[in-house]
Amino acid sequence: MVESFYYSGIALFAILMLVMQNYEILLKPLYKIENKVWKDYKKLLYSIILFHMTDVVWGIFDAYKITQVLFVDSLFYFGSMSLCVLFWTRYAVIYIDDHSIWGKILRCLGEIFFVTFTTMVLVNVFRPVIFSIDENGGYHVTNIRWVMHGIQIALLVSISVFGFTINLRQTGPIKKRYRTIAWFGMVMSIFLFVQLWFPLLPLYTIGYMLGICMVKTFVVNDEKEEYRIELEQTLEREKQHLNDLQTTREIAYKDPLTGVKSKVAYAEFESQKDIQIREGSAESFAVAVFDINGLKKINDTHGHKKGDEYIKTACGIICDMFKHSPVFRIGGDEFVVILENNDFENRKDLEKKFNELMDKQKIEKQVVIAMGMAEYSEGEDYTFEDVFSRADKKMYIQKRALKEDF
Repeated sequence: MVESFYYSGIALFAILMLVMQNYEILLKPLYKIENKVWKDYKKLLYSIILFHMTDVVWGIFDAYKITQVLFVDSLFYFGSMSLCVLFWTRYAVIYIDDHSIWGKILRCLGEIFFVTFTTMVLVNVFRPVIFSIDENGGYHVTNIRWVMHGIQIALLVSISVFGFTINLRQTGPIKKRYRTIAWFGMVMSIFLFVQLWFPLLPLYTIGYMLGICMVKTFVVNDEKEEYRIELEQTLEREKQHLNDLQTTREIAYKDPLTGVKSKVAYAEFESQKDIQIREGSAESFAVAVFDINGLKKINDTHGHKKGDEYIKTACGIICDMFKHSPVFRIGGDEFVVILENNDFENRKDLEKKFNELMDKQKIEKQVVIAMGMAEYSEGEDYTFEDVFSRADKKMYIQKRALKEDF
């Protein structure tokens, strides 16, 4: 009885080890696993758990010699064993090389083994072709059982040889994974071979426990680490890409001569305002349009370098007057300022101060800038361009009033 419970204990320990090591895979639904290899691996894990559970049940009921339950449990034992062989063959071959002729042959052999052994298990319900249990709970196996046992060993060895052969042509991290897959089959083969002389020892269970530990450590964890590194590299590239985009955006959105916002930034701002106006969410704002007087004369008389200095001086005047508003340069000598919040509330004072300054600048033969300002009127203005057009018209009226005197 003690030996039977010992048998169950080892199987239960194997289940706990498998679940603890692979809980992430086991808990994830199959339909969320995109890779077919890992779908087959998950099916393998469940078939191994089922196999271990039959061992747990076997040990308990063998201790009390409940023959009917032992018979049913033995059927499940051999059925789950054939499932393990099927899914291990699929997983190992697909992972290593599913396209070679030898890989296809091995997969086919695994499926033949499953169908053949499962059929024998079903037949065993009516006739003892694999095993029998006498009325005293004694367990007896037939020669066919040992033949299938030998075929299983041969299949596992074949997969191992296949894996080691493919491994010779590999380099890098994948080489270690292929070698692990190959060693899994070899470890299982060794334990099954030893079990020929010790049929009542849980060697099959121990073999699977060691094999799954190897796969989890050197295949699953290795792939996760590689994926983590690739993800970090991808994130780093994405971060660099975003930084490059931000740099490009800053360059595109900044006027290179004056340092204020560019025409590209103005176009985006206009588009956003159009959306706000269309949705009825636009807050009060005013548009001020500026045009520098006498720039052409400066360029023709003193050259474009002097003209650039003239533009920068004009831009400085605008920025000093409208310190809390975004300033855009939308043309060679054209600027636009958007007045919102406090600047909008003080728009009349700002307009008056700016015009007074321009009158003084004109007298002192300094830089003269014409300005026109218009306010957004909800219900009357349907686009940003409507407000801009009114401001632009006022600017040209002001420009004519100032006149050029250079």
